[in-house]
Amino acid sequence: MYQAPLHISRRRALFGSAAGFAVSGLLLWRLLPRDEESPGGTITFSTGTPTGVYQKYGELLRSALGKDMPRLDVILLNSEGSQENVRRVATGQADFTVAAADAAATYMLQGKPGADLLRSCARLYDDYVHLVVPRTSSVRSVADLRGKRVAVGPTGSGVRLIADHVLEAAGLDPTKDVEPLADGISTMPEKLRNDEIDAFFWSGGLPTSAVLKLSDSYDIRLVPIGSDLIEKLHEQGDASRYYRAAVMPADAYPRAQLGSSVQTVAVANLLVTREDTDARLTEEITRTVIDHRDSIGGVVHAAQLVDLRTAIYTDPLQLHEGARRYYRSVKP
Repeated sequence: MYQAPLHISRRRALFGSAAGFAVSGLLLWRLLPRDEESPGGTITFSTGTPTGVYQKYGELLRSALGKDMPRLDVILLNSEGSQENVRRVATGQADFTVAAADAAATYMLQGKPGADLLRSCARLYDDYVHLVVPRTSSVRSVADLRGKRVAVGPTGSGVRLIADHVLEAAGLDPTKDVEPLADGISTMPEKLRNDEIDAFFWSGGLPTSAVLKLSDSYDIRLVPIGSDLIEKLHEQGDASRYYRAAVMPADAYPRAQLGSSVQTVAVANLLVTREDTDARLTEEITRTVIDHRDSIGGVVHAAQLVDLRTAIYTDPLQLHEGARRYYRSVKP
């Protein structure tokens, strides 16, 4: 929840109520015009699991915001992933987050609290679905998971949402045809190594450090998710239409892929906020996201793919007015 500085400039005071405050739930906004000072105060950014890409992206974005808006404090809040992130922003428990498009769509389709207030600042990078097994595993397709112990992610995670859709597309009941475990990426690799699970799903940017680290010390393989499943995913309708066919490049996990690319499913990540978030703040945060994509991408490689030309395509969420102002200001 955003907390604004107590100091109000003399110029702002002269404007009185016309320049006043916008209050919604836990959010209190007080921002200065561009020609005076950069936005200040405190915002909460919901990230993800400690070893996931969302968390790393949040840390790097906080650092970038510290350079561009030194008066703005950013509090990072760990989460289980996209579904929890969307809920937090929609209900005012966080001001900004990164979440997958399918999670945002699902929340809206279910008409949950605050769904109509959700907005986006930018399309960021894609999450890729990983289906990870030991190299010696007999699992060669999603359908081969029948009867297996499969980590599918915590209930509030984006990976749980997409894993359920993928299993259903392969003709499997996620609750009956596999033994689902609610582990996240912080425990999945070790459980696979210790033969406590047979496979795990993960949805994240490339490369995800936990998967990369596992591949460097344990012989794993990535199971392809082919185009036939993409068609079946789209037949499910609703949020599943945000999944698209993708290819994991051969150098994403060199030791696991052994020079071969892997067919899979991808879904776009969005920078999410609320309609009542101050437009000046969202404009400047959007600017920082675009301006620092290369420096952030030096660590979170997927962030290099943030493209000014495609950042405005934030379906199923409308662009926030502040983000729209930014894109208009940089339009050729």
